[in-house]
Amino acid sequence: MARSFKSVGTLVSNKKFDVIKRKDPIGFKTPLRLGSTKEGIFAMHFDAAAQIQDNFRNLVMTNHGERLGLSDFGANLGPLVFEATVFSENLEEEAMTRIKTAVQKYLPFIDLQSFESEFGQNDDGMNQLKVRIIYGIPAMGAALKGLEVVIVGGG
Repeated sequence: MARSFKSVGTLVSNKKFDVIKRKDPIGFKTPLRLGSTKEGIFAMHFDAAAQIQDNFRNLVMTNHGERLGLSDFGANLGPLVFEATVFSENLEEEAMTRIKTAVQKYLPFIDLQSFESEFGQNDDGMNQLKVRIIYGIPAMGAALKGLEVVIVGGG
C-alpha cells in the first residue's frame, strides 16, 4: 500500500526555519511603551531571541509573590539583596542557585553559561547587586547572549 508524504510535516532544516525574525509580533516589549504603526498600540518583539531575552530579564528581576497567579515565579533576588551585607559569603552562590532554579522551571530551553556579580551600596545607601549572565539558546542555534541587571534592596 502506498503512503503519501503530504501530511508528514516539514523538516527543521528547511530554509523557512532559519529565519528568526517574523512579520507577526511574538510578544510585548517590557517595560510597556507605545508602539509604532506596524506594532500596534504597544511595542512588540518580532525576533524570538529578543523575546526570550526580555522574558529572561523579567524572570531574574521578579521576586516571589509579584506575579499574579504564579506566586513562585522569579529568581527572588530582592529579599536576598535586602538581607545581605558586604561580608555575606554565600551571596553569589545563593543568587546563582535561585537563578538556576527559576530558569529550570520557567525557561528550561536557556543554557546558563557563566555568572558574575558585584555587591555594594548605591549612592542612597541601599544594597545593590549587579548580575551579569552569559547564556545560550541551543534549540535556536543562536550565538551566546548576555544579560546584566541591577537588583536594589534596603540598606
